[in-house]
Amino acid sequence: MAGAIQFRVLARDGRARTAVLATPRGDVPTPAFMPVGTAATVKAMRPESVAATGAAILLGNTYHLMLRPGAERVARLGGLHRFMNWDRPILTDSGGFQVMSLAKLRKLSEAGVRFRSHIDGSEHMLSPERSMEIQRLLGSDIVMAFDECPALPADRRRVADSMALSMRWAERSRAAFGAPPDQALFGIQQGGLERDLRAESAARLIEIGFDGYAIGGLAVGEGQAAMFGVLDHAPAMLPEDKPRYLMGVGKPADILGAVARGVDMFDCVLPTRSGRTGQAFTRRGVVNIRNARHRDDPRPLDEGCACPACRSYSRAYLHHIHRAGEILSAMLLTWHNLAYYQDLMAGMRAAIGGARFAAFRAATEAGWAAGDIAPP
Repeated sequence: MAGAIQFRVLARDGRARTAVLATPRGDVPTPAFMPVGTAATVKAMRPESVAATGAAILLGNTYHLMLRPGAERVARLGGLHRFMNWDRPILTDSGGFQVMSLAKLRKLSEAGVRFRSHIDGSEHMLSPERSMEIQRLLGSDIVMAFDECPALPADRRRVADSMALSMRWAERSRAAFGAPPDQALFGIQQGGLERDLRAESAARLIEIGFDGYAIGGLAVGEGQAAMFGVLDHAPAMLPEDKPRYLMGVGKPADILGAVARGVDMFDCVLPTRSGRTGQAFTRRGVVNIRNARHRDDPRPLDEGCACPACRSYSRAYLHHIHRAGEILSAMLLTWHNLAYYQDLMAGMRAAIGGARFAAFRAATEAGWAAGDIAPP
């Protein structure tokens, strides 16, 4: 395997672990949360602002970038890092999930997926080979194998057939990827909620050989209890000396529970999407800034947060600009949410390193359960 990345576990506390993922563009401390820059931008944020929250790595999306502005255009303009002014690592997902969830008139075959763009109806073909080509043109640091991700619930035959197809595509992805010195390739475990299918998928991926391994096919409608049921065994099926990435997750409680089960990396649109809709994640749970009870409240959104929204503005002001539809509302609340997620990850890393993860988890969950306290 090419040595584009190195993964070094620093400490373990139960199944939780903290590590450093070293890439040519910088180190990523784990557990890590990757803000989503779907179309080469984290919505409502400048790259410098994203970095200021503590983010060490971003996620970009093959499907969206192939449709616009086009991977070849990005390559001609110097690659995705230069294009979006982000000099730290970038992971690109393969486009498989978006093809299934967004594209129109999909036709799935052994070759890949033929589909029409949800933007303009133009026809495209995405295969393992084309996905690898696009991600190579984008110049991402971590490339994801092309897979199929069925929505849950689904019957066992559907899940088994999809997993088998994804494993054949994983082998083709690995062959097409080659061994570039500056890019790493992650395989994606599938198998739905079926333990034996997860084990079969993991064994096949290990046989093929990847730089890291993702747990796919979750956060697609199964609920937290079912997801945690899979995570009770799925991470341990993957190599101990490689990073484990849970795709598309999620809520702070989901991340906390997944780290306890041995997961290292996460991504989700939730903190940015919630920022645009007036929801803020805090140490006292989720706050809906639209609520009238905030209109005369001079307190910060979260007393324990040092982001600009909390440091310089009152809840009353944040309530006002959100209700007024001001763009600044999305900017400040998104910044806060991303800062909260990064603070949560940093807290977990410190707790694992100090062998006090269980206490940190209990205190964090107790704060969420206590809820946001209204002013007197």
